Amino acid sequence: MLNVRKDFPILTKVHNGHQIVYFDNAATTQKPYQVIHAIVDLLEHHNGNPHRGAHVLSIEAGELYDEAREAVRKFINAASTEEVIFVRNTTEALNLVARGYAEPRLKKGDKIVIPISEHHSDLVTWQRVCQKTGAVLDYMYLDEEGHFTEED
Repeated sequence: MLNVRKDFPILTKVHNGHQIVYFDNAATTQKPYQVIHAIVDLLEHHNGNPHRGAHVLSIEAGELYDEAREAVRKFINAASTEEVIFVRNTTEALNLVARGYAEPRLKKGDKIVIPISEHHSDLVTWQRVCQKTGAVLDYMYLDEEGHFTEED
């Protein structure tokens, strides 16, 4: 098995004699060395507003942005880079899907089914969609091992 922990410098932190384990990725995701180094490189050498200026830093930042969008397009096998949307975090992505896609399509009595174990930001998002549309939030329960039960 690959040891991905070694790529994340913050996971070497020790608290109360134990290496930390981080599970709050919906709020803030820890960054591996590769991302940290890419951010530092951007800030040191190419920090401009992509697609917003005619100066060299803006042009370089725009090119890097477009290259990243193309890399993601290939990775997810999207037909076009127009299908790739960059957001700040998981919560923003979820809100975009819930409010921009689901909310206009849902109507009174429709069901939204999510696991009871979902992160708070996921629960609140779908609760708000239900309040606005009249849809019903239906929870799926888990067994002792964290798997969906056959009944659900």
